[in-house]
Amino acid sequence: MMEQQSVVSGGELWQWRNQAIQGAIASAVPPYEVDWLLQEIAGLDRLALRLESFKDWLEIPIAMSLVDLEQLWQRRLRDRLPVQYIAGVTPWRQFKLAVSNAVLIPRPETECIIDLAVSAINGSAANPPLDQGHWVDLGTGSGAIAIGLADALPQATIHAVDYSLAALEIAQTNAKNLGFTHRVQFYQGSWWQPLASLKGQVSAMVSNPPYIPTATVATLEPEVKQHEPHLALDGGSDGLDDIRHLISVSPEYLRPGGLWLIEMMAGQANTVRELLQNQGSYCNIQIHHDLEGIERFALAYRTEKLCLHR
Repeated sequence: MMEQQSVVSGGELWQWRNQAIQGAIASAVPPYEVDWLLQEIAGLDRLALRLESFKDWLEIPIAMSLVDLEQLWQRRLRDRLPVQYIAGVTPWRQFKLAVSNAVLIPRPETECIIDLAVSAINGSAANPPLDQGHWVDLGTGSGAIAIGLADALPQATIHAVDYSLAALEIAQTNAKNLGFTHRVQFYQGSWWQPLASLKGQVSAMVSNPPYIPTATVATLEPEVKQHEPHLALDGGSDGLDDIRHLISVSPEYLRPGGLWLIEMMAGQANTVRELLQNQGSYCNIQIHHDLEGIERFALAYRTEKLCLHR
């Protein structure tokens, strides 16, 4: 939770909550966001909110003044500022991650990529086992994937890369807050570029790259279009520019049998599968669904011998 900077009475907070819920309903914003926000910035629990027992409390520490809270809430209603950016945090897997408008808000569907990575290790006969050695999160953003991997793979060294220095600051804050500073190494740069010393040695690459077609970005919900970083969304004319790059360059870095795993958009699976097949350096190509049944993840292994043709 953010540093506590103010104290309000329960009655004042109760009054603000009622007005905020009414405003949410009038503006077609989910009213449950009000209580989630109060849990994060005022430390109230669900029971106190449901019973409204906090109304009689004399003092409640809160992470910002009521004036600031009201201004930010009005931006939520008027400008569609994501509530996670107001709170400065978002839940992801078992973690609470710091977020700002320098990073995408980690999505629940991306949580599955950690479980896919773990099951891909179990399905591999690589020697030494894939759960050891160097793992890479390209385009780390908030650091969610890197931290999820560090948690799931205690024997691996995690390398996290992002082009945005502001994003890396958030990622490093999350690694520090969650106790993974010594498990994750951070690099500023474009994709594989900062990791030249690891060529041929990487056990696995995991990435949630930009994959939304440029023309589609303008049609996204206002919370995303107006507030989340377009650098992390826009994947070029067909959304596949960065994925093509990762398919093309990764075989130089992955060790034989190394894992290649990305998130993608609905409708891209067949093209991504074809690109992986045509590259010539991948085998056991798989498409996996997210919890909604959407073809969301592409997984492949680097062949034992690096093909010369591209």
